[in-house]
Amino acid sequence: MAGGVELAARVEQAAAAIEGVQRQAESTGVRYAVAGVPFAFVSRDRAVFRLRPDVAEAALGTPDVRAPDLGAGWVELVPAELDRFALDRATSWFAAAARYAAEGAPGRLTH
Repeated sequence: MAGGVELAARVEQAAAAIEGVQRQAESTGVRYAVAGVPFAFVSRDRAVFRLRPDVAEAALGTPDVRAPDLGAGWVELVPAELDRFALDRATSWFAAAARYAAEGAPGRLTH
């Protein structure tokens, strides 16, 4: 999926704009954390974010989003088409998840 490269690149741009974001490259993608609190994982074709519960609930009502088996607040975006709307959601949710993690949200991220 050529768009997957763009998804990862866009999220990486968002990460570069946020102070304190830590990156851990893995064989299947990149895990992101703030102050040791994981808040996102991005691979070639999907992005997983830990959002505030109310934001996560709203996110689950948008296209191409499901609840992964990671606990409350986690959402997984697997866009069928990587259009500007999917990219906007990914970068907005990344920033929101980073803020939530910085506030001390508990989190775990295993995939």
